Amino acid sequence: MTKSKILTTGCVGGSTVDAMAPNRIEINDFVKDEKMFSLYVQALQAMMDTPQDDPRSFFQIASIHGLPYMPWNGVGEDYPGEAAGYCTHGSILFPTWHRPYVALYEQILQKHAVRIAQKYIFDECCWRQTAASLRQPFWDWAKNAVPPPEVISMEWITIVTPDGRRTRVKNPLLRYKFDPVDRSFAKPFSTWPVTVRYPTREGPGAQDDVEALIVTLQANQADLTSKIYNLLTRVHSWSAFSCHTPGDDGSASNSLEAVHDAIHDCVGGAGHMGDPAYAAFDPIFMMHHCQVDRLLSLWSALNPDVSVSEASAHGGTFTIPAHSIVDGTTELTPFRSTQSTFWTSHETLGPCPTHLGYSYPEFNGLISKDKEAIYAHIAGVVNVLYAPQKLRHYLSLLAAKQPREILWKEEKPSAVLQKARGRRHSWIEVYTAPEPLLDDDADDTTSEYLMLFPYPHINGTTAPGRHTSHRASGAGQLWDWSVRIRARKHDLGRSFSVLVFLGAGSSGIPVDPAEWYSAPTYVGAHHAFVNSASRRCANCRRQADVIVEGFVHLNEAIEKHWHADAGVGGRAGTRALDEALNPEDVKPFLSRELGWRVRRNDGIAVSLESLPFLEVMVVAQPFLFPEAGSRFFVMQDELKYYPEITNGHVL
Repeated sequence: MTKSKILTTGCVGGSTVDAMAPNRIEINDFVKDEKMFSLYVQALQAMMDTPQDDPRSFFQIASIHGLPYMPWNGVGEDYPGEAAGYCTHGSILFPTWHRPYVALYEQILQKHAVRIAQKYIFDECCWRQTAASLRQPFWDWAKNAVPPPEVISMEWITIVTPDGRRTRVKNPLLRYKFDPVDRSFAKPFSTWPVTVRYPTREGPGAQDDVEALIVTLQANQADLTSKIYNLLTRVHSWSAFSCHTPGDDGSASNSLEAVHDAIHDCVGGAGHMGDPAYAAFDPIFMMHHCQVDRLLSLWSALNPDVSVSEASAHGGTFTIPAHSIVDGTTELTPFRSTQSTFWTSHETLGPCPTHLGYSYPEFNGLISKDKEAIYAHIAGVVNVLYAPQKLRHYLSLLAAKQPREILWKEEKPSAVLQKARGRRHSWIEVYTAPEPLLDDDADDTTSEYLMLFPYPHINGTTAPGRHTSHRASGAGQLWDWSVRIRARKHDLGRSFSVLVFLGAGSSGIPVDPAEWYSAPTYVGAHHAFVNSASRRCANCRRQADVIVEGFVHLNEAIEKHWHADAGVGGRAGTRALDEALNPEDVKPFLSRELGWRVRRNDGIAVSLESLPFLEVMVVAQPFLFPEAGSRFFVMQDELKYYPEITNGHVL
């Protein structure tokens, strides 16, 4: 009789109030739920304790992603190709392949939790209900770049065990202990009996450098937030959204995979998370990829009619031949939906994957088939969570109120005009409902109340759609500035980062690369997530010439460093930032103040000659401010490239 194969079904059972399926919860909230966290810790430990040759063990599920490049669950045993692993990095299948991967891990974890919950001798029903609703937590690093101590620093944690006692236990979220270390592992990984983050040394005895980890994550918070906001609001094609190969469709935004790569490098350093062959063995991996999956849900809600496009597989995988054509119907191996079929991207894509047994809190209270309501709600969520602070209030007001009648400044009483000008409000919305004034001394109107919308003053612009004969050229535009970085992925044979600095020119960059992330001039980085065991990975060898692309957004850094400059374009550096975003002003500023460096994931600085295909290019794009009822800024024109800004710079 043929032995049945493991199916990826997702979790079964459970509920969350007003949710289409039980919620995956953000880790900072998750650790505060004593019952949920207690079950999760015990379930994770049980999964880790399962023998490594068991296909449902932590080791075997992690090995699907990378080493030891062996078939899992019988998938690929007859494939004649070379060992390459199943993971689809650098492919348009990257987001959708990881969705059933996380679901498989989650379903095994939950089954352990259900079994453990049955052992509780008090409040049995509540524990069993909690286990049924338990899902893998996500870590929203775009909002909180540093995870709670339970994830990165606490060696011992207190949980409630089945006997009802609060018990201190070893924390399985910190690391995984190999039993044994697999023979396929290369040095230094072969010398480490447990997973490490930012290892203190390359050889045996390496410890986690938690301080370096925290410093790196804190330094990258603004960069991560801006990258995610731009990704969710500007990218509208699957090819630009999905993977880190060049092609941003004119959005000057990172792909989901490119931002994902940054977290791997920032968390792992030269440790396991910093190398795709070993990353999945770190317990934080699934928390990270749960967030990646959540971002896929948010983006899908904002782009409901975009599906997986067709493209070349480039290097291929363990089961996908190199240079074959992949699309939404390509099998996402090794994840079986039935005994004879595998999940496909078309079957897993969407904002609400309830058929895999989970949902995200942002979708609570929504109806899955109401695309317009989902779009409006998620757009508001994205603006609240990730929009630049300078524009967040403006966007939220626009989205919250539908315009009825707009009366311009000159048509309102002088007292209101004076207050609007003082607060840099450029237009006033009038409501005739009998509600109180938002500002008691704004006017003595009795039959109407006033809503003052902040509209940033750009080049004399007065309001959205307001046309006057004296408007300056380009009025209503906000120029958005970024650095586009391209590099050949495998040139250094390991993960590396290209760090961007702004302010004080070259003198503003510390000599010691260990101080680069903490430097006040540091803006952000593009990270290449590279397999150091590429000689053993056929996929990596086939992609030796692959170029990766990413962007570092500059607007907030320009604001930060503008006033510190002696002058821009020959004008005083104290001018309003709004006016400073025009190319004639910003170009000389960036030519003088922009710098960059390259660093390997072990902290060693790299010479420019080591990356002969490195390209650092400044790009800019004019945006129009949204009108009332709009959700996001609107791209007005194509990207403009300024190679002259970075010409002549040396590393």
